[in-house]
This record gives sequence, structure tokens and C-alpha cells, in this order.
Amino acid sequence: MTERSDTVKPARLDLPFVGIQTFMKKPYRPDWDAIDADVAIMGAPFDLGTQVRPGARFGPKGFRDASQLFAIGDGAYDPEDDIVHLAGDEARIVDIGDADMVHIDALQCLDNIEYGVRKILAAGALPVVLGGDHSVHIPCIRAFDTEPPVHIVHIDAHLDYVDERFGVRHGQGNPLRRAAECGHVTGITHLGIRNLGSSARSDFADARAANSDILSVRDFRELGIARVVERIPENARLYFTIDVDGFDPSLVPGTGTPSPGGFLYYETCDFLKAAAMRGTVVGIDFVELAPEYDPGGATSLFCTQILVNLLGYLFHAAKIKAGAIPDDGWPVLRGVGQ
Repeated sequence: MTERSDTVKPARLDLPFVGIQTFMKKPYRPDWDAIDADVAIMGAPFDLGTQVRPGARFGPKGFRDASQLFAIGDGAYDPEDDIVHLAGDEARIVDIGDADMVHIDALQCLDNIEYGVRKILAAGALPVVLGGDHSVHIPCIRAFDTEPPVHIVHIDAHLDYVDERFGVRHGQGNPLRRAAECGHVTGITHLGIRNLGSSARSDFADARAANSDILSVRDFRELGIARVVERIPENARLYFTIDVDGFDPSLVPGTGTPSPGGFLYYETCDFLKAAAMRGTVVGIDFVELAPEYDPGGATSLFCTQILVNLLGYLFHAAKIKAGAIPDDGWPVLRGVGQ
């Protein structure tokens, strides 16, 4: 047995399987009146709005578990762009835990999510909400009613623009309709909408009448990333709502309503880079992760990597815009249709 000096205390390596699993092992801040950060992660473990397959209540845990792989060392190096993202004090990220869920009382659950987002905004931090089914977008975007107007970028297989179905107005099929009704939402860019069952023809007509731009994955690839990004209002305040089923289920089966033909990894990354330069991202929710449908965990890893990349892109873009680093032509788009 190797002898170890009693006078030397080894530094903590803090490997991914060690310790309490906050998002990326970032500090836990349970006092919502004392949030001091650039980014605040909040879980919304809600799936009472699900119409078919529940399980998204375990989404926040899936994100946090997978995020441990991106918590080693100082920052995350991207060798393809030669950039170290989220290093040092570049981004102060905290995890404030989960909004409280009250079984049976769906509206109270949604109110609790809204309360958490309002606390994050009051602290001047970027809210990043880990869903939960897509219903959680409703309280998230509602919380921005005292903020300057926002344009929503919606990545999803489904339009989610149902007005009402059997009296239900706050389920997973309604969030973008409820968002469009908010006076502080100037428009919506829907990306990835495809296949049967997305929404009724009349819902598509209503969405377009309310200043929505709707592109399928085929449309996105035919236009190319640069032209798609040009359709997003320049210098707008952008709110991203990302549904796991926007991605191809061959890569991410762990969601309640998988839909063939979705986005792939690299084209998503290139789009997010360009969008980060196009406007200022002021809010994010990432929904419909249901880990129980993907026991191997590939879906959680894929989605968490997308989210960590997105956060890195936001801060890198902000430094370019502020003149803190030179504008060297980033991003170089390598995705489809360039």
C-alpha cells in the first residue's frame, strides 16, 4: 500500500460520479432572493400537460446527470473552433434547484415555475429552465411581461399552437399559442415543424396571421443556415424554446413524442452559433426530455451538450459584440446549405 503523508491534503478531483449533481457541478443557490449570477438554471419537473407518454418530469434530473461530463476542468474546449467556452469568470452559472410541484394541481405547478423565472429575471440573470413537458414554456414566457419585448425561436417537430381542446388551454399542445397572445412577444420563428399530428391546418393559418415564420427541417436545409438566420429579426431579444423532438429520434429517442426527420447535431450547433450573433438571447427553456424512454442516456447527453454549447456561444458572441475580442469572422458555418 502506498504511504500518503498526513500533512498533505490532496486537492479534490471531483469526478463526475462524485458529489451532489447540480448542473455542471455549479454552485447550488436555494435562496431565490439572493441569486447573484449571469445564468440561473432551474428545473421544471412537470409533465401533467402530457397527452400521451409522460416521463418528462424526470427531464431536469436527466440534464443534471449528463452535465457532470462537462464539469471537469476550467471551461470546455472546442477544438474545431479553437475556443474555450465558459472558462474562469466568463460566465457565473448557478443552479437554483427546481420549482415546487403540487401533484394534481397543474395550474399551481405552472404558477410556481413562473415565480422562479421572475426571481431569476429580478436578479438580472439569464433564466435557463430544464423541463418538463412543453407546457412549462407558458409560465416561462409569461414571466417576461415586465421585460422589453422578445422574439421567440421555437425548435420543435410540432407547432404547439392549439387554442383549446376539451377545455384544455395550458397543455403541451398549447404553449406557442399562449405565447403569441402575450403583448411582449413580437413574433415567433418555428423551426423543424413536420409530419402528421403537429397541429390543425387552421392553427397554421392562425400562427402565420400572428407574425409566425414556420419552417420544416426540409425548408431549413433547402434555405441553408445563413438564410434561415436572416429571417430572424436582427438585434432582437431572443427567447429560445427547444423541444427534444425537434431532433431526429435516431439520435434522441428519449422523448414522449418522437418524430422522424429531425435536426442533427452539427447543423443545430451551426444554427445556434449564428443565432447568438444575430440577436441577444434572454431566456431558454429546453423541454420534453424523458430519460426513461432512453435507458442508455444518449438523449440526455445529446441535449445537455447542445445546451452547454449554446451557453458557450452566447458568451463568446457577447464578447465579440462588446469588442472584448476581435471579430475574426466567427462563426464559420459548416452546416447544410452554405
